[in-house]
Amino acid sequence: MPSDVDALRERLEQMAEELADLALDRLRAALDAGETSRPADEKCLTQARRAVEKAAHLLEQVGQVR
Repeated sequence: MPSDVDALRERLEQMAEELADLALDRLRAALDAGETSRPADEKCLTQARRAVEKAAHLLEQVGQVR
């Protein structure tokens, strides 16, 4: 049975995947629209994904300490 920390880490990892999918969707939409620069909302989604990945990694370390 996973601990509460492990369960939370897994949820964060899933959120990171969802954020990555959203960012890719934004990039595809921008390309389809003929845009030549990176959409601002995609940049924000990528930053959020990185922050969530960092939080998941930190919780992984907490799980190893126990």
